Amino acid sequence: MSLTSYLNLRFLRAAVLTAAAVAAVPLCPAQTDTVTVLPGKTSLQDFRELALSNNKQLMMSRERIRKAGYQKKEAFAAYLPGIDFNGGYLYNQRKLSVFDSDQMLPVKSFDPATQSYQFNLVKNPATGEPIKGPDGQYIPSEIALIPKEAMTYDIHNVFFGAITLTQPIYMGGKIVAMNAITKAAEKAARELHISEAENVIYAVDAAYWQVVSLKAKQELADSYVALLDSLSHDVHLMLDQGVATRSDVLSVDVKLNAAQVDLVKVNNGLVLSRMALAQVCGLPVHAQFTLADEDNTAPVAAGDAMPAEGGYDMETVFQNRPDLRALEQGIEVAKQQKRVALSSMLPSVALIGSYEISNPNMFDGFKNRFKGAFSVGAMVSIPLWHWGGDYNKYRAAESDETIRRLELQDARELVTLQVNQASYKTQEAYKTYHMTMTNLAKADENLRSADLAFREGVATADNVMEAQTAWLKAHSEQIDAMIDVQLCQTYLSKALGTLYR
Repeated sequence: MSLTSYLNLRFLRAAVLTAAAVAAVPLCPAQTDTVTVLPGKTSLQDFRELALSNNKQLMMSRERIRKAGYQKKEAFAAYLPGIDFNGGYLYNQRKLSVFDSDQMLPVKSFDPATQSYQFNLVKNPATGEPIKGPDGQYIPSEIALIPKEAMTYDIHNVFFGAITLTQPIYMGGKIVAMNAITKAAEKAARELHISEAENVIYAVDAAYWQVVSLKAKQELADSYVALLDSLSHDVHLMLDQGVATRSDVLSVDVKLNAAQVDLVKVNNGLVLSRMALAQVCGLPVHAQFTLADEDNTAPVAAGDAMPAEGGYDMETVFQNRPDLRALEQGIEVAKQQKRVALSSMLPSVALIGSYEISNPNMFDGFKNRFKGAFSVGAMVSIPLWHWGGDYNKYRAAESDETIRRLELQDARELVTLQVNQASYKTQEAYKTYHMTMTNLAKADENLRSADLAFREGVATADNVMEAQTAWLKAHSEQIDAMIDVQLCQTYLSKALGTLYR
């Protein structure tokens, strides 16, 4: 939400309710089997607690906190060894044969004369020399026969599996950075939850004081109608006695009819504002409740003083603002993402151990049964050259961190402006409220004097209606100023970061 939109939230809500009430048609609530009724008088704090418990946005933000917590645990698990199992089955169409045919190998015998092993060859009986065959090779007198079938293995059905343990030793700082990122993300999620809770509280306050305002204006409209009705009665009597004209009667009656129409509009607006408050608090729109302040004609005590005009300690304000704290966590995330980018340019080392099993196996000859063995080793990965891709990734992460820092600086400047605006607005609201109280006393006295002069015959009905109109305006302005003080106090508290504690 932008700063301007935030400052105008209460005026937007009031405009929506007023526009809906302009229809001037009494509302007929939908028929329901059950109606929620809140017992007793419900205070502003009660409505805040209801909204904080039932608001869907807050429910989602709480789930985001849980999600961030799970991700933090996930990142911590990277410190620990990973154990995996892989297995499978493979069907082969053919058997595996080492030779394509039977193999005949020459054999050797020990020759005592040479003290070595010599091939057994066919010799010429006359000369004793070995005889060569047509291919020019000596002809062995004895051979060792290796049948093809002896070196053919059945691999139609192959089963295999492996349990592997991987322990990271050094990953270029990536694991440490990812753990820092998830911790910062969890903190940011908590701060955003607080910020969303403040928005909900402010919306509740706006809806609550809107109901108080319209209830007060409803009573004011009732009183105004009663005044005009009494004046109409008196003017009709004076017409019968010949001391008033028909024009005087029509003027009062027209004014009375307009006041009755305005009363209908206020009644409809009050119903709508109660629905809006119920919706913000997660209650059925037709819930029935009585506000603790709706019959209080002066929620602002007469002795209440306006806030001091001195400045605020902005460093304390910055520390209290959850949105700024969330931005600070965003800077920490960007900083750690830079470390992750740097880790892609550093070597990584991991320890690996596994136990592999297969059927058939070749550990003790070829056998169609399960057998396995352990293996332990280390794996090292060293990036050498990637055409600047990893380096540019690191520079991009640096730029992102710079952007986050600038965003925080800009947000602090906006918060400083927001606090000053809220402070001046609150001071203005208090001054306006005290001036309306002074005007109210004068308007009451003016109406009393005009009514007395009318009864004594020295003032006309128009003079009385003018006094009544001034009285109505003074009371209406006092109600608006009273509600504005409450909303400005809430907004100032939100701007200072002290609304949700």
